[in-house]
Order: sequence, then structure tokens, then C-alpha cells
Amino acid sequence: MATQRRRSSRAADTAVEPIGAGKSEAHGYEFGGPIGATVLTFGLPFVCYAFAFLCNDVSGCPAPSLLSPSKLFSSPTLSTQSGWEHGIEVLKREVGWPGVGGLLSVEAVLGMLAWYGWSLLLHVLLPAQEVEGTELATGGRLKYRFNSFTSALVTLFLCAAGTWALGPEFQLWTFINRHYVQILTTNILIAYFLTTYTYFRSFSVKRGNTSQRELAAGGHSGNIIYDFFIGRELNPRVNIPYMGEVDIKAFMELRPGLLGWIVLNLAFMAKQYKSYGYVTDSMLIVNFVQALYVLDALYMESAILTTMDLTRDGFGFMLAFGDLAWVPFTYSLQTRYLAVHPVILGPVYAGAILAIGLAGYIIFRGANSQKNAFRTNPDDPSVAHLEYIQTASGSRLLTTGWWGQARHINYLGDWLLSWSYCLPTLLPGYRLVNSILTPGSRLVTTDGMEGWAIPVTYFYLLYFAVLLVHRERRDEEKCRRKYGKDWAAYTKKVPYRIIPGVY
Repeated sequence: MATQRRRSSRAADTAVEPIGAGKSEAHGYEFGGPIGATVLTFGLPFVCYAFAFLCNDVSGCPAPSLLSPSKLFSSPTLSTQSGWEHGIEVLKREVGWPGVGGLLSVEAVLGMLAWYGWSLLLHVLLPAQEVEGTELATGGRLKYRFNSFTSALVTLFLCAAGTWALGPEFQLWTFINRHYVQILTTNILIAYFLTTYTYFRSFSVKRGNTSQRELAAGGHSGNIIYDFFIGRELNPRVNIPYMGEVDIKAFMELRPGLLGWIVLNLAFMAKQYKSYGYVTDSMLIVNFVQALYVLDALYMESAILTTMDLTRDGFGFMLAFGDLAWVPFTYSLQTRYLAVHPVILGPVYAGAILAIGLAGYIIFRGANSQKNAFRTNPDDPSVAHLEYIQTASGSRLLTTGWWGQARHINYLGDWLLSWSYCLPTLLPGYRLVNSILTPGSRLVTTDGMEGWAIPVTYFYLLYFAVLLVHRERRDEEKCRRKYGKDWAAYTKKVPYRIIPGVY
């Protein structure tokens, strides 16, 4: 999920020519069908809240009492019910629970509407590259307006200017750190709103329409909750007064959430500096590697046109929530952790982690660039020597170069990058205690906490491994249906799926 991302590379997912969405394919249920869709649609927001509260700047990471849950929810002097209520109250205090009403605020809603409006304004006003998408089932190709990279540069320049003038007191950073949970809630609500809007609007798509609207192949099963999750309409678009036509899926894919991930990271770096008077090497590494990843995706924006997200998946809760809430708020967990508990790596650890990240980026970018070059011009000197299988459908499957090593070699680069996001936290876990020397202030200690926050700060690495394997299996099944015997011949020549010699 975007939850399907990051969701892997922003180029096509296998060593094949662009897959036209126009070829209708048989589809069954994915993600566990209606039951899985229900669990994910209503359960994922709670996962985001769990990360926000259980690793916090009130009591620690994780909340200290969670290390002894039996003591937290029982007491020899209390009845079972009152013991449970007592435990809940203790946990609420430890995580800084603001109450249900405190999960949302007018300031956060207005701030997020301003962020989305700013993203839309840059999309419309800045110079852009006009690109045609893959062929639709109804015929023809949609046009896309791409300027995400330029938009990011403008936004980051203004952030830099504000930080230069005001330091960590720059209003954007203080706003994010003060309203973090409320900002998360607002983005969750926007995801539900967009999903609901596009779901009901998809029923106006008629067979044989001349507006190039079509339903996603797997998104109109007839089961309401499954179709709501997976997305009914393939490329929902809306006309906004004075703004023109906007492709909702392509816009949400790279703009508010993905760039928002980097902005959150920068806000947490400002918080670390404000709290401690310095920025650690671990914080700099995570910011650098993740910014490199995001800016690379924005620079190569047109590559999304051949991804599964654009060519196959409808715009449903899977992509809406993934793009706007899951990606920015769960992928920035490491910097949020480091903002409270600074980790100093030293040159040896820092160099090793950077080496892992750069190795991942070289594989990730090298594989995708090689395939893009081959797809654009097979006679280019950089790829003319590559061998391939010519399929009956007219596509070509690369069997040498990066793509001769594994059928999804780009996923290996993606996963190695994820290690460089998580390793800077080392053995995470901290507790906040009141300072005896300075009343009213708190100290961070790792006594008895080291390693207990690994599920939090290493979540991305673990989750991403599962995600990439799942995504690879989805893509393999699609290619098996599409290419038949040619795919069988291809898998014999390139037997490994992601990790050469291993998997």
C-alpha cells in the first residue's frame, strides 16, 4: 500500500516494458479480501496513533509502565475492574493522552488545508513537464502535469529561509511539534474524505464514455468495503475553479504526503536542536538519506506512470491513507525518536551506516535508470548490449545487467536504504525522569530501556521487507497472467526474485 510504497521504486516494478492499463486482466481478491480490507481500513489509523503515543516525549519510548503490564493493570488492593481502570489512567498520563476531543484542533485543520492549498498552488503556477500516461483500456492516454521536484525546491528554500532567520523557533517547526497528533488526525480524516468522495463519484463512470474515465480492473468486485479499500476508479480527476483539472491519485502520490515526510523530519531536527543545542550525526544521516530518497522520487516523477499504483490500482483507502497518513507519519518515526533521545554515532558507525544507505541507493537508482533508458531507447549505448526476451505481447524482458541479477533488483536497493533509516537509532529505548538539580525540567535516561523500542524505530525495516515481498508476489502474478510461457522462460533465465543467490 502506499501503504503500497514506499512503497517501492518509482519506476516500473519489473524488467518489462510499460504495462498498458488498457489490457483487462482477471482479478480476484487481494489483501485478504473483504475481511482484510475491513481490518486495514479501520485498523491502520490505530497503528499510527499507537506509534504517536507509545513512543512519546512525556514519559519515554516505550511508555515505561508497558514494560511491566501485569503490574500496570492489577493491584492486590483493588478489584479487577478498578485495577484495570487505574492502569488505563496511568497509561494515559504516561503517553500524554489528550482525550478524544484533543485528537483534533481547528489550528491543525486550518494548517493542513493551507498545506494542501500550497501544494496545489505550486502544481498549477510553476512551470511543468507535460507527459502522457500509459494507454487506457478505453483507448487514448491521459496527460499529466509534473513539477513536484520544483515545488519541493521552492518549499524547502522557504523552510531554509525561515530557519535561517528564526532558528528552531521558525513557526512551521513549532506548529508541527505542538500539533503533531492533531495534524495526524487531520490527514487521516482527509484520507477518509477523499476515499469516500472518489468511491461514490466512481459510479458515474459509464461504459463507452468519451472522457477517458475507467474503473480499476480489481476495484469493482461488488463488495462495498473491499472496493472502498482497493479503489473503484483508476484515475479520478476533478476540475477545480481557477486551477483546472487535477489528477487526484497522481497529485496525492508525490506531493502533500511524500514531501510532508521530509518536512516532519526537519521539524524534529529543529526540536532536537532547540532541546539540546546541537544536532547529532544520527539525525543528520536519517534526514540526508530519506531526503535523498524523496527528492529522487520527485525528480523522477514521470516514472510513476508505469508503476502498479498508477496503471493498475484504483484510488481507494489503500492509496489515500498510505500517501497522506501512513508514509509521512510512520516513516518519520526515527527522527521523532532522535528528537527526544539524541544518539551520537561517531565516525565509524556513521560511515558504515552511510555506506549501507549509499549502496542501496546505487542499486535502486542504477536498476531503475537502466530500465528507463532501455524502455525509452533500446539503442542507447548504455543499454544496447543488454540481452532480453521478446514476448508475444511485444514487450521485452531484460535478462542481463541489473535486471539479470534478480527480477526485482530495485527492491533490494529499496530495502538496503531502509536499514540506513533505522540503524542510526542503535538499541533504542529511553525514559524521561524529573531532574533533581533543575526543578521543572526532565532528563533522558536509557537505564533498563535499551532495545525495548526496536519494534518502533525498526518498524520501517521490518514492515518494508514484508511489503516488498507482498508487492513482488502481486507483480509476479500479474506478469504470469500477461506473458504466459514467455514469463516462464524469463524466470528460468533470471531465477532470483529480489536478492541474488538468496531469494
